[in-house]
Amino acid sequence: MKSSPSVLGIVLAGGEGKRLSPLTADRAKPAVPFGGIYRLVDFVLSNLVNAGYLKIVVLTQYKSHSLDRHITTTWRMSTLLGNYITPVPAQQRLGPQWFRGSADAIHQSLNLVYDDEPDHIVVFGADHVYRMDPRQMVEQHIASGAGATVAGIRVPREQATEFGVIQTSDGRRIEAFLEKPADPPGLPDDPSMTYASMGNYVFSTEALLAAVKLDAGDDGSVHDMGGNIIPMLVASGRAEVYDFRDNDVPGSTERDQGYWRDVGTLDSYYDAHMDLISVHPVFNLYNRHWPILTSTGTHPPAKFVFDEPGRIGRAMNSLVSPGVIVSGGSVRNSILSPGVRVHSGADVSGAVLMHGVDIGRGARVGRAILDKNVAVWPGASVGIDPAVDRERGFTVTDGGVTVIGKGEQVVV
Repeated sequence: MKSSPSVLGIVLAGGEGKRLSPLTADRAKPAVPFGGIYRLVDFVLSNLVNAGYLKIVVLTQYKSHSLDRHITTTWRMSTLLGNYITPVPAQQRLGPQWFRGSADAIHQSLNLVYDDEPDHIVVFGADHVYRMDPRQMVEQHIASGAGATVAGIRVPREQATEFGVIQTSDGRRIEAFLEKPADPPGLPDDPSMTYASMGNYVFSTEALLAAVKLDAGDDGSVHDMGGNIIPMLVASGRAEVYDFRDNDVPGSTERDQGYWRDVGTLDSYYDAHMDLISVHPVFNLYNRHWPILTSTGTHPPAKFVFDEPGRIGRAMNSLVSPGVIVSGGSVRNSILSPGVRVHSGADVSGAVLMHGVDIGRGARVGRAILDKNVAVWPGASVGIDPAVDRERGFTVTDGGVTVIGKGEQVVV
């Protein structure tokens, strides 16, 4: 009986995430909390594990301690069955240099491939919010005989200038891979749309090994998967596109089918949170057939307190995590992570509050992202007037969202 082709998952998680500063001042981008109880890396790992791909290495580099700790304490596979998810930091295995790019990260980690001897390798990014069944992409890749398959998402042409763009005339074979083109090409079945690369790839092992080795010897390369490896395989005629629209995730709704967000900026990170909290959410965290997996720790249940006459702790259109206490305060259209405390008379609206944030009595929080252990003093306000917040030295995005770094104090 012929066995199924073996697949190794490689997750690229070494990104610095400068555009998410100050959230990345103390952690790698894939370790940034999201949706109350998750980290960004949980989305790609959940997609791979739900698909049955249980041998996964996570390549890390920039400020990786928080990410390494999360993976090793949360993502434990059955060693009895030979399964694993393990972080792999830059180790200078090939000389005195750190990872010079995503392709170089794989090249310096080829010992992992030699050890496992997979038939195919799934290379996915670690900092997007989405659901995907990668088995369907792998099946197309194997059937096509391509060396590389790139996941493409349909976006309006006028919005595609900030992405790597896939050009194809037959909807399958990639003719060109264009980096942030001024005039993105249309699709053969819809000239108003184009394929943006999702940063997810499937390779035959021999094709990836040959490509990264050749790239390693090119002094003019920046050693990037999208910028160098994929164009190399496109030039050889060995690259195809996988249409993300065709991906059928169990339990998905018509509203969140095909959802994918690149949360590379503070505004996109904030907007992705707002996608979670409507009655019929744009992205539904409650899909039991394809769960987003993580560990919530040992927090007690959330609690809402009636602490004095007329002051009822309540939350509306919000995600409230374990360990939260809303004591006589009001919360609307917000995400509250474990351990958040909202005191009497406080008002929180349109905010993302990370672990351990403390909102003092009578404080007001509007359109804001507060990182772990931020304290808003009694009577203080933040996220209400962007101009005032800028004058106070806080980070304020182009979209008017105020961002407070880990452990800071917001005073009156």
